[in-house]
Amino acid sequence: MKLEQKQQNWVFSPAFVFFVSAFLLFGSIASLYAWLVFSPFVRTPYAVPSLGCQVDNEGSWSIGVFYGTSPFSLQPIEDRNAWKNDSAAWPVANPVITCASASEAGYPSNFVADPFLYIQDDVLYLFYETKNSVTMQGDIGVSRSTDKGVTWEQLGTALDENWHLSYPYVFDYNGQIYMMPESSENGELRLYRAISFPLQWKLEKVLMKKPLVDSFLVKHGAKYWIFGSDHSSFSAVRNGRLEIWYSDSPLGPWKPHKKNPIHNTERSYGARNAGRPFLYDGVLYRVGQDCEETYGKRIRTFKVEVLTEKEYKEVEVPSGFKESRKGRNVWNGVRYHHLDVQQLSSGEWIGVMDGDRVPSGDPVDRFVVGSASVLAVAALVLLLGVLMGAVKSFIPLNWCPNNLRKRSDSLSAWERPNTLSSKVRQLSVRLNRVHTFLRVWIRPNTLTGKLVLFLAFISGVVLMCNGVTYIYGGNGAEEPYLLSGQYSQFTMLTMTYEARLWNLKMYVKHYSRCSSVREIVVVWNKGKAPEPSEFDSAVPVRIRVEKLNSLNNRFKDDPLIKTRAILELDDDIMMTCNDVERGFKVWREHPDRIVGFYPRLADGNPLKYRAEKHARKKKGYNMILTGAAFMDAQLAFRRYWSEEAKVGRQMVDKFFNCEDVLLNYLYANASSSATVEYVKPAWAIDTSKFSGAAISRNTDVHYQKRSDCLSMFAEWYGSLANRKSKFNQRKDGWDV
Repeated sequence: MKLEQKQQNWVFSPAFVFFVSAFLLFGSIASLYAWLVFSPFVRTPYAVPSLGCQVDNEGSWSIGVFYGTSPFSLQPIEDRNAWKNDSAAWPVANPVITCASASEAGYPSNFVADPFLYIQDDVLYLFYETKNSVTMQGDIGVSRSTDKGVTWEQLGTALDENWHLSYPYVFDYNGQIYMMPESSENGELRLYRAISFPLQWKLEKVLMKKPLVDSFLVKHGAKYWIFGSDHSSFSAVRNGRLEIWYSDSPLGPWKPHKKNPIHNTERSYGARNAGRPFLYDGVLYRVGQDCEETYGKRIRTFKVEVLTEKEYKEVEVPSGFKESRKGRNVWNGVRYHHLDVQQLSSGEWIGVMDGDRVPSGDPVDRFVVGSASVLAVAALVLLLGVLMGAVKSFIPLNWCPNNLRKRSDSLSAWERPNTLSSKVRQLSVRLNRVHTFLRVWIRPNTLTGKLVLFLAFISGVVLMCNGVTYIYGGNGAEEPYLLSGQYSQFTMLTMTYEARLWNLKMYVKHYSRCSSVREIVVVWNKGKAPEPSEFDSAVPVRIRVEKLNSLNNRFKDDPLIKTRAILELDDDIMMTCNDVERGFKVWREHPDRIVGFYPRLADGNPLKYRAEKHARKKKGYNMILTGAAFMDAQLAFRRYWSEEAKVGRQMVDKFFNCEDVLLNYLYANASSSATVEYVKPAWAIDTSKFSGAAISRNTDVHYQKRSDCLSMFAEWYGSLANRKSKFNQRKDGWDV
């Protein structure tokens, strides 16, 4: 009975109630923070086998394709402006091979990396490491492209051993095709020969009984050379060591270079190989990995000036590779560690590179930091409890040596001064003295005490939100969505004037970091136009100055736009990049529609323009505001500037309103099927409310003008009343 009473007293003690209440308060604030800041969970828009593309502590590597007039002028495939209608890629964008590509083809993969090209006539074969999601080891996968790298067919697994394989270096010798993958886990450097290219290989020879990492074989002068890294020796600097061997034949025997190790220095130097060496203008170049901040941070290029049996000299040269400013939102924004560049028969150079948007060990690091933040909150709650009197001591009194009533005299007799228990008790005394000091010197009813309580509370809120960010918030990347195995890009277009420059600068800085944004076009309607250099942008910004201040300028044909998709988005609307990417994915599924984030319903007799609240009440919508919508630039602009739309454009100029209503009517008039599609954003903020530069300040007047437009447009182009689309019709749940 006494034990039960003690447990009951403990459960309902002031200290316990305070701890629970404090954590509920901090947890509620952190939950509100997560709801506002992080994108909500959404159903997967494409089916990837459950075993593929799992969170992996090694990263989320994928592979991209690049082209250039030289190995030092490589540009990503999106700059090539290659369009693929069957995959809704206008243009095709990197990465071209991902874990989803392999998994959807029936080969579950967590990531793909270490790409090597093999070219036969005009057919490209790509060999790469694919981390098998079942065995959790690296296998060698292979894909094929017949259109110079625009699209890839997954052929399957080329090589699978009982140990980890990676870095599949493929080359020709005496009419045979060989592969020299990394198999350091097996302690050997092995050479395989193709029996039936590209999927069947046979072990030809064990070249060395050494656990070499990322090795390549190249002919230079009269000799063959193997460059590789052996990290097994005691003195080896991991990722900072390079060794060389030479032979008269790729089959050996191999002799070590006189100056081995060539490098054994800091890991940032680039000693570890990062792909195939290449010849350019008769000079041999080696590519190495910079691993200073994280494994595979970036590549470095070295010009080989001397390579003999006794001497080796290389000097670093600029790689010519321009890094994106989009950070983790771009597929290779955090690290890229492998490049294979070769010259095509046309003289053009093609390169394949891997990349990742998270550093090595990121999931574990985020969990550790997040957990540490939560523990710090617990310490602050304890401090607050002491200051407010809810917690009477830091340590239970029966741990203290001077509290003999709580201890056994027999235990006190044999306890020595230097034992662990004695030290714990001494620490307990010191901590409780701190408790006494805090209660005496920091009183909650004084100004100092209130300030300390306030600072402790704010610190707890910050730490709790920080913990949620690291544990729940993910790696911080807002990624694009695949469609038919490929990515694409779009152009953002906004229309504004000088009074809204503050909005515009924030708008450009935010949206330019979204993964699929290629360019931002600013239609400048009035006042002195800013210079593009005034904006903090990760993509090109183009200012298109108009002579007349007209809303019709929004849909004017622009031959400089290089993408099929445009996102017409007012400069006072701020939403997450994830919402933008979801809208882009839906539009790629329905490129003949206006796909946007603000639904409207025109109904009644006479027709009235209604807001989203009314549309949801009536369970449907028949218009999408084009101030936040994706559309086909060529299709939309052609319809808007057609002869039949002339009278509508005149009304837009008369009312200085209704341009989006007109475009909705023109779409509906041209099709008997659905012409609008809604995507619900996680959240959206109207920044004009902060700047006071809203175009339509008076909502009632604004809606009345639009209702007047509805009546005229219905007379000219037919009614929208019977064209209602329903909410929550998509399987992914994005239109709830």
